[in-house]
Amino acid sequence: MPANHNNRVRFLNIVKVNKEQSMKKIIIAAVMFCSVLPAYAQKYMTRTGKVTFFSSTPMENIEAFNNETASVLDAANGDFVFQVPIKSFKFEKSLMQEHFNENYMESGKFPKAEYKGKIADVSKVNFAKNGTYNVTSKGKLTIHGVTKDVELPGTVTVKDNSITINSIFKVKPKDYNISIPGVVENKIAKDIEVTVNSILEKK
Repeated sequence: MPANHNNRVRFLNIVKVNKEQSMKKIIIAAVMFCSVLPAYAQKYMTRTGKVTFFSSTPMENIEAFNNETASVLDAANGDFVFQVPIKSFKFEKSLMQEHFNENYMESGKFPKAEYKGKIADVSKVNFAKNGTYNVTSKGKLTIHGVTKDVELPGTVTVKDNSITINSIFKVKPKDYNISIPGVVENKIAKDIEVTVNSILEKK
């Protein structure tokens, strides 16, 4: 058999093997991509979440708003994180805002509050169906450099490709080493009501 014919057969076999190997690589890459994509699609995020706090006493009511809260929820496992920049709280009275940052929260030293936890019953939430679901989140809340274990009640409202997380809970300033001067002690509540109301978009 002519040598040229043998060489041609060998060449065709090499091409065939290379094609098969290339196809296998493409299939493996596609499978890996598809396996990663659903996990990523389970994340909901925002950088404009809303947190407010309210202090009520017979002498004075104090309220502050923050619309720069960053939040991430992993719907696959319930992991939930939110970070609140302290200096972004806005007060009706500029003097109160100044005292809040410089004297009480020391925001230059402790620039953010943070919660890291998990929605314990995330399996109750059907992220593919619009509706409101009652949930409980357990985790660690850090304020003024102090971290405490907390359990927070709340709701998750699913609407199309977004969710709204709502939670109302109370914080004791003394638990987080926040000192209140005696001269204004009666103007600030022992328990501060915190409200989280954040809309997270699916990513």
